[in-house]
Amino acid sequence: MTEIEKTTADPVLVEFDNGIAFVTLNRPDKRNAMNPALNTRMLEVLDDLEGDERCGVLVLRGAGSSWSAGMDLKEYFRDNDGKPRDATLKSRRQSGGWWSRLMYFEKPTIAMVNGWCFGGAFTPLVACDLAISADEATFGLSEINWGILPGGNVTRAVAEVMNHRDSLYYIMTGETFGGQKARDMGLVNESVPLEQLEIRVRAICAILLEKNPVVLKAAKDTFKRVRNLPWDLADDYIYAKLEQMLFLDKTGGRDEGLKQFLDDKAYRPGLGAYKR
Repeated sequence: MTEIEKTTADPVLVEFDNGIAFVTLNRPDKRNAMNPALNTRMLEVLDDLEGDERCGVLVLRGAGSSWSAGMDLKEYFRDNDGKPRDATLKSRRQSGGWWSRLMYFEKPTIAMVNGWCFGGAFTPLVACDLAISADEATFGLSEINWGILPGGNVTRAVAEVMNHRDSLYYIMTGETFGGQKARDMGLVNESVPLEQLEIRVRAICAILLEKNPVVLKAAKDTFKRVRNLPWDLADDYIYAKLEQMLFLDKTGGRDEGLKQFLDDKAYRPGLGAYKR
C-alpha cells in the first residue's frame, strides 16, 4: 500500500494503491459492527473520495476476521431503550445515510467480503456495485433470533438480489451460509478461497480502471434506475442518460471507440476494450 489516511484507531481507514481506494471498516474487536462513529465517518470518507483523483475504484472491506457483523445492537438498540421516539428516529436516519450514498457513488464500488457479514451489513453489501466473497465468509440474517426482523432496509436489500424462496428461508430461520451459497443465490458475484480474495478483487479493479469513468458511471446508474421502470419510461431514461453522458465526457470516448472499431480495426468485441 502506498498511503494510509487517519490513524489505526479511526473507525474507517483509507488506503490508496494505483487507483484503488481500499476503505476498511475498522472495529475488529466488535467484528466491525456499525456504530454512530463508524457511520458518521463513512459519510465523510465517501464525500472525500468522490472527488479524489487517487480513487478510481472503491473497495470496501473489513479489518480482522469480519466484514461487518451488522448494526451495533448496544449502541443502536439498548442505548436507546427508554428514550423518546425522536432519539430512535435520529439514530435510524443516521445509520442508513452512508450506504444509500454508496449506492449511487461516483466511482465503481466493490464489496470485498473477507469474513462475517450479518444483518445490517447486507445493506452496504448490496449498495456496492459488485461483491466478491471469500468461500470462508459467513453470512446470516440472525435478527429472528433476537426477536426482531431485518430492519434498516435489510429486507429490501435482500429482496433486491436474492430470490423469493431463499430470502424467506434465511430471514425466517436465521441460519448462516457461506460464500459459495451467497454466490449461488446472487448475493455476491463470485466466491473464492480467502487467500485469493484480494488477488481477484484487484484483477476486477484493473478491468474497471481501463474503462471510461463517465461511461461507467452512466452505465451502472442507468441499470439501477431502469430495472423497475415501465418499458417506455426506461427507454426515455436511457436515452436521456446517454445524452447526458456524451455531454459530460470531454474525452470524446464514444467517437474514439467507434474510430478504433470502424476505421482502425483495432478493437474486436470480446477481445478487449478500446484504448483510452
